[in-house]
Amino acid sequence: MSKLTMKDGTELFYKDWGSGPPILFSHGWPLCSDMWDNQMMVFGQQGFRVVAQDRRGFGRSGQNWEGNTNEQFADDLAELIDHLGLSGVVLVAHSMAGGEVCKYVARHGCDKLSKLVMVGTVPPLLLQSDANPDGVPMSMFEQIETGVKTNRAEFFTTLPKMFFGFNRILHNTNEPLEHQFWLQAMMAGVKPTFDCVHQFAQVDFTEDLKKITVPTLFIHGDDDQVVPIKATSERAVKLVPNATLKVYSGGSHAIPLTQAQQFNDDLLGFIRS
Repeated sequence: MSKLTMKDGTELFYKDWGSGPPILFSHGWPLCSDMWDNQMMVFGQQGFRVVAQDRRGFGRSGQNWEGNTNEQFADDLAELIDHLGLSGVVLVAHSMAGGEVCKYVARHGCDKLSKLVMVGTVPPLLLQSDANPDGVPMSMFEQIETGVKTNRAEFFTTLPKMFFGFNRILHNTNEPLEHQFWLQAMMAGVKPTFDCVHQFAQVDFTEDLKKITVPTLFIHGDDDQVVPIKATSERAVKLVPNATLKVYSGGSHAIPLTQAQQFNDDLLGFIRS
């Protein structure tokens, strides 16, 4: 297993496979780099260098009590990119990782990036407010925090229904995917898992989005029950120069997993454009 010891001593697990133009995949909450297995295989076999990390606190990386912030995650991303000598990177972010990427750009710039792909991501702001009526109510995040603290093993058996859209009549339940979600979620540390609820729920990334200077593709399902499209990607695409939004009709929050073929085709098309 490849691990990088960060400047503060935390160990960061990562995968670095293949050779060619680099694609770096950043996972959502509460998962790990394994969520990108399909994409890592497909793009690695097509001549790309594919890289994915387990965010600190998640998967096989070290678990911290403090420092579980978007700013720290962004600095970790920069340290990994520097360690691997990556340039011209296509950076692909899912869900919470959109905030990490925004902070990366704000703190480290876009010099080492060629393109960004934001899949069901939370920027500019997920929390519901008078200015953001289509966001998620605070009460929902409080329920998530309670579920994580009290019995996360049980909580992570119920969350996948919304995550994958299996509570919709049009989507067939896929129990192995739910089991995979549970296993990855339980690998994460309980404190980082709890801390990150605030990081993806209440942080406003509006000004960070405006600093993105590379071509950016937003992909979002119009039936995303976890990160509503109207509060996030529909607003974000208007803040990023040279950005486009591709909407998946009936798409859930788990597009790279549930609609992998279409997602891979769209990602490849964007990279080659």
